[in-house]
Amino acid sequence: MTTPTSSQEILLQIRNLNKNFGGLQAIDDVTLDLPAGVITTLVGPNGAGKTTLFNLITGHLIPSSGTVHWLGKPLKGFQPWQVARLGIARTFQDLRLYSQMTVEENIMTVMERGSWLWQGGGRAAEQRVTEILAETQLTDKRKERAVDLAYAERKFLSLARIMASQAKLWLLDEPASGLDPRSFERFVTLLRDYAKRGITICIIEHNLDIVIKLSDRVAFLDQGKLLAQGSSEDILKDPHLAAIYFGERA
Repeated sequence: MTTPTSSQEILLQIRNLNKNFGGLQAIDDVTLDLPAGVITTLVGPNGAGKTTLFNLITGHLIPSSGTVHWLGKPLKGFQPWQVARLGIARTFQDLRLYSQMTVEENIMTVMERGSWLWQGGGRAAEQRVTEILAETQLTDKRKERAVDLAYAERKFLSLARIMASQAKLWLLDEPASGLDPRSFERFVTLLRDYAKRGITICIIEHNLDIVIKLSDRVAFLDQGKLLAQGSSEDILKDPHLAAIYFGERA
């Protein structure tokens, strides 16, 4: 696993971030860095604010106060599609695939700007799709519709679209939930490989096996507050955090 160091480039900086929904404080003064090539997992009980944090980063929600900086520049006022074009890609729990499109077409939709024929990008884009299909073991499914894929295959197609986006930051919402053991190991290997290439990955996850096997570091959220950051071992062995995670708070 990659161990974050002070010399690593910080791609995303969150400073004193807050989000209120009326009288509910969904995010409460969160400060967090996401360094290049590091896999950070957000953990915490349901309602901790994990998905809300993703929504604030990607422009789906507007912060009540605080800042989010990407490559040193503030993201305030950016729409989700603009955030995506800056190099931040996201998956959702419901996958959001184009169900009637083929596997290949689903991947190509996120490569549109790089595949314009008059830019000479057509062959390069096709080659990249072929590489991604091989990496996700979807080569034989290239011409099948997304709706006809098995569950694990749809999960890997969702990840393939992220891979094709050329994003530097991946925000993945429970990306390995429901995977069989063999698919899970492939998933872990794939994400570790991309982290080694310098991709920054942030995951929302409840499965402790994934947290332990995949995380370089863990950020523990509860009731909108960032309670702790550290290695998965340090976080999960803390009895106070464990009690909150398993619903045994005093």
